[in-house]
Amino acid sequence: MARSTRKPAGGGPLASNRKAFHNYTVLEKFEAGMVLRGTEVKSARAGRISIEESYAQVEDGQITVYELTIMPYEFGTSHNHNPKRPRRLLLHKAEIRRLHAQTVIKGLALIPLKIYLKHGHIKMEIGLCKGKQLHDKRDALRERTAKLEAARAMAAHRHR
Repeated sequence: MARSTRKPAGGGPLASNRKAFHNYTVLEKFEAGMVLRGTEVKSARAGRISIEESYAQVEDGQITVYELTIMPYEFGTSHNHNPKRPRRLLLHKAEIRRLHAQTVIKGLALIPLKIYLKHGHIKMEIGLCKGKQLHDKRDALRERTAKLEAARAMAAHRHR
């Protein structure tokens, strides 16, 4: 059966970065608006968007997202957008200043976590993240496995 690229009408994220939670410890989350062109909006609403390799940086008092891929709109014209062009995010000036200080002084990263619709507008959730070391990833995996085994044991005990 062919898989549709259309996202469900009931909401849910248009794209999510599940790898970010494996590679980074998310310290804080922010909701930001995105500056998009017309065909980018149509393509994003159709679910043709990927944020796996993307990252954000503060430059000249603005936050810009790089490596965010929005595929060209299928029914667009020759004036379609560049799929990997840098895109601006919209945040309050005070938040941008604070994020700039955190990334420069503490060496933290701004990583897009998910893209979703809110009141008809496309929003991005970005996280202020600290990179995980290999042993941190192993600890997280071990903890997740222990929780899963405990939940299975509890479920098996209830169904006796």
